[in-house]
Amino acid sequence: MHKLLIKATIEILEESFTRNLPADIQLSYFFKKNRHLGSHDRSEIAELYYGIIRNRKLLEEIVGSKNLNKAILIYFLVIQGRSIKDLSLFAEGHEIEWLIEKKKNKTQIDSWPIKLSLPEWIWDKLISNYGEEEAIKLGSSLLNPASLNIRVNTLNNISVKEVVEELKQSFNSCKDKIVETKLSKLGISLPRGTAIQKHKLFLDGSIEVQEEGSQLLTYLLNVKRGNMVADFCAGAGGKTLGLSAMMKNTGRIYAFDISDKRLANLKQRLKRSRASNISMKRIHNENDLKVKRLRNKFDRVLVDAPCTGLGTLRRNPDLKWRQTENALNEMVIKQLSILLAASKLCKKGAYLVYATCSMLEDENEKIVTSFLASNKNFKIIPQHNIMKKYGIDLGNDDFLKLTTHQHQTDSFFGALMERVD
Repeated sequence: MHKLLIKATIEILEESFTRNLPADIQLSYFFKKNRHLGSHDRSEIAELYYGIIRNRKLLEEIVGSKNLNKAILIYFLVIQGRSIKDLSLFAEGHEIEWLIEKKKNKTQIDSWPIKLSLPEWIWDKLISNYGEEEAIKLGSSLLNPASLNIRVNTLNNISVKEVVEELKQSFNSCKDKIVETKLSKLGISLPRGTAIQKHKLFLDGSIEVQEEGSQLLTYLLNVKRGNMVADFCAGAGGKTLGLSAMMKNTGRIYAFDISDKRLANLKQRLKRSRASNISMKRIHNENDLKVKRLRNKFDRVLVDAPCTGLGTLRRNPDLKWRQTENALNEMVIKQLSILLAASKLCKKGAYLVYATCSMLEDENEKIVTSFLASNKNFKIIPQHNIMKKYGIDLGNDDFLKLTTHQHQTDSFFGALMERVD
C-alpha cells in the first residue's frame, strides 16, 4: 500500500475520533474533498479505515498507545498476516525494527473485550445475555466485514435465478461469490464493494440493496394482498418496498418517519421500484396527530424501532465506540413509547411486529415483556408459526432472533403480536 494512502487513512481516522461522526459520513466527506482519488485508491483507503476502527481496542493495546501509524502497521502484521518483508516496501527502517521486536515479543492479551475490540459495557451485556461461550462467538463474528446483500424486486417480473445469472455475467471476476442467500427467498449475496449502484438491474428497480436479516423481518409481518399496513419507522424504506412487493402492489402502506431526508431517499427508491401502494407521512414524533387520526385502522403494523444498531457492527463498527450505556438507557424509554403509540393503530385481529437491529435484551425481549404486561389485548404469536410457512426455519423460539455467528446475517430481533380484543 502506498504511503500516501496510509497518510490519507490516518487523516480520516483522526477526524473520526475527534469529531465522533458516523464513519461512513466522515469517509464520504473526505472523498468529496479529494476527488482526484481513483476507485482503487478509495477502495484501499476504505478497507484500511474500517479495519482500524473494527480492531481499534486490540491495536491500541498491542501498540501501547494511540499512535495511528503504528496501529496501521500492526493491523497489517497481526490482523492481515502480512510479512515484515512486504511491509518494508513502505515502512521506514526504524518502524521495521520496531515491528521485528513486536513480533519477537508478542503482547500477551487475556482480556476478551480487548481481543474482540469491544467496550467493557457492551461485553458485559453480551455475557449477561448470551453467556461467555456464545458471547465470544458472537463478538468474534462481528470482527468480520459483511458481504453485500440485495433483494430481488418481484414487481419487475424477474426471478432470483435470472438476477444471479445476469450479475455473474456482469461481475465475472467474482462470479463464484455471487450466490442466493441461505434464509431469505429473495436475497442474493455479493462480495462487499461490488459496484451494484451503476448496474442496469439496480437502475431499473429490479434489485434493492437490503441486508438479509432486514429482508426476513418483512416475512414475519405476514402481509396479505389488500392489507392496510403501517411501517412506523420507515427510514429509507427498505422494508416498506419489500412489503409492497409481497402485497403485489395492492392495499395501502403508510410509511411514517420523522426525517425529511430519509423520506426523500425513499421517494427516490419508489421511482425505481414500480411500487404504487405507498404513501409517505412525515411526522414530528410517535404522538403526532397524523398518527392518532389513524387509530384502529390497520391490519399490519411494523415498528422497526430506533435502536443502538449494535447488531450491525460488521457494517458499522464505529457504533461500538460512539454508543454509550447512558444512550442505551435513554433509547429503551423511547422504544417503549414508540411501540405503545404504534399499537394504537392496530384493529382487532391485526398483527404488530416490534423489531430492532440490536443484539441486546434491553432493547428487545425486555421491551416486549414490558409492553405486554400493560397491554393485555395483545398476545405473542411464535415466529415459527409464520416463518415456516415461507420455508424459513429459525428454530422454535417465540421471537425472531438472528445473530451474526449463527446465521451469518446482521443481528436482528423481531416479535410478532396480535391484537385479540
